[in-house]
Amino acid sequence: MDAAQTRPADTGGGGGIAGYFKFAERGTDLPTEVRAGLTTFMVMAYIIFVNSNILGDPKGAALDRVAVAAGTALVAGIMTIVMGAVANYPFALAAGLGINSIVSYTLAAQKGLGAAGAMGVIVLEGVLVTILVVIGLREAIMNAIPLSLKRAIGVGIGLFILFIGFVSGGLIATPPAGFPPVAFVFPTSPAAFVTLIGLFITVALWIMKVRGALILSIVITTIIALIAGVASVPSNIVASYSFATIGQFDLTKSFSQLGIFVAGLTIFSIMLIDFFDTMGTVTGVAEQAGLTDEEGRVPGVGRVLLVDSIAAAVGGAAGISSNTTYIESAAGVAEGGRTGFTAIVVGVLFLLAILLSPLAGIVPASATAPVLIVVGFLMFTLIADIPITDPEEGIPALLTMVLMPLTYDISVGIGAGFIAWTFIKVIRGKASMVHPLMWVVSIAFVIFFAQAWIEPLLPK
Repeated sequence: MDAAQTRPADTGGGGGIAGYFKFAERGTDLPTEVRAGLTTFMVMAYIIFVNSNILGDPKGAALDRVAVAAGTALVAGIMTIVMGAVANYPFALAAGLGINSIVSYTLAAQKGLGAAGAMGVIVLEGVLVTILVVIGLREAIMNAIPLSLKRAIGVGIGLFILFIGFVSGGLIATPPAGFPPVAFVFPTSPAAFVTLIGLFITVALWIMKVRGALILSIVITTIIALIAGVASVPSNIVASYSFATIGQFDLTKSFSQLGIFVAGLTIFSIMLIDFFDTMGTVTGVAEQAGLTDEEGRVPGVGRVLLVDSIAAAVGGAAGISSNTTYIESAAGVAEGGRTGFTAIVVGVLFLLAILLSPLAGIVPASATAPVLIVVGFLMFTLIADIPITDPEEGIPALLTMVLMPLTYDISVGIGAGFIAWTFIKVIRGKASMVHPLMWVVSIAFVIFFAQAWIEPLLPK
């Protein structure tokens, strides 16, 4: 597949929606794309409420939760529609988990920037990443990554999604004694029991190749959750909403509060997280969808990266944290989504969720967790194409795959894999095989990992 095949402006092969989004070339149709979009939205809808809880925490950014929820749905809806229309990929965007916690608890609270100062950091980080996209550096880095590492990133994200499913569904948790760090939880609570039932339902429907298996499993499991009292139908399905967080950011406070050097390192660190989280997600989900070329590259990825980078800055400007491409997009891909129309459907549903957000809240984590587990398995199957018996490829791949779920951080896995791959090539006398950009990125990740040592040494 070449880049021309994914260029929305080339509408050869039919007119209208099907022609614009290349349904025939991608092997899809309108009902499939709609079903895929609905699946992705239902798996992602939790972020509306999770983001509002994190940014609204009095111990963190202490923002108005209703405004954060409305802003989260608004930005996710607009930017996901833009992704579908401009890039023609089934990728959905929303406020990034992980970065929102950094914004709320580290930047706003711990570093004393407050919500506006923390959002200013996100705006600056988003602008910086956008500049890297415009000059072609972000895409060049993606293309410089070895194929085995690209596939390992996809597997690692699959394991990460699977782990999120088990944790959010209540089947894995940290024991009260704190050891081991995580352990299986026999489903004694109604929510965990519903998750387990939902997992059996999801696996059964998928194995039997039932059309719409994932969305059907969410619906069935939600009904079970309602019966079991795990979820409830709100008495008022129309939410009151506001957009009070929009425009509440301060671009200068991080520099005045932290100093130029520390502020710069902070922006750099968040940029790395945003940069490589997206790279891993886009590569992994596109690989699962069969939309990569023979070298594991994503045709037309520049448009994907541009929308994603702008979304980071827009999220900060809207006061709801950086928006990024979501790994849960893999759920829609598993349902057959192959084009930007899947993203259009997701975006429209997010916009509707501004008014009907309590309805999205009916779907509990117990109903979406089984889908995440199955999607994680589907992405894990990419491991078959990784030469894991070759230590030069296998060790970096292992670190990439395992550290993502173990640290709950996609960037940690990617960084460890990059550094290990470069290191092994050097000690094997193959330094000439390391692309210059791999050197740059590996060194950047060394700085990223060492920031706890570096930051105290920098002048204020």
